[in-house]
Amino acid sequence: MPIFGECSHQDLAAYTPLQLAYIGDSVYHLLVRGTVLRGKRKLHAMHLAATSKVNAVSQAKTLRALLPHLTEEEADYVRRGRNAQAHHGVPKAASSADYSAATALETLIGYLYVSGQEARLGELYQLTLALLPQEEQCAV
Repeated sequence: MPIFGECSHQDLAAYTPLQLAYIGDSVYHLLVRGTVLRGKRKLHAMHLAATSKVNAVSQAKTLRALLPHLTEEEADYVRRGRNAQAHHGVPKAASSADYSAATALETLIGYLYVSGQEARLGELYQLTLALLPQEEQCAV
């Protein structure tokens, strides 16, 4: 996955948590789809596997599994993302707490991507695959 480019700490600080979540959502979706693709299934099954992972409830579970493994700076971005106030409604299938946690996860992923920490992003994604019970993963 191409790196966003060099981004100074000052430049990074200019992005709001919701802006980081915006790009983080896309990056996370791409990671999940890459995992699902390796399963060599039919397209519809791949779509169902990906959407079961890329939703607020699943992302909240993923964040909870990752929290003990985050650095202080990463945890700070998670806090900022969780406290960000999106100006649209929470999806019907998710609680407000799950939606905030999902936004926090997307903010973390956006931060890692924009700051060029691709190795750490990959490490945390692989950790989620190892930590979550098999039924929580996108079955490969």
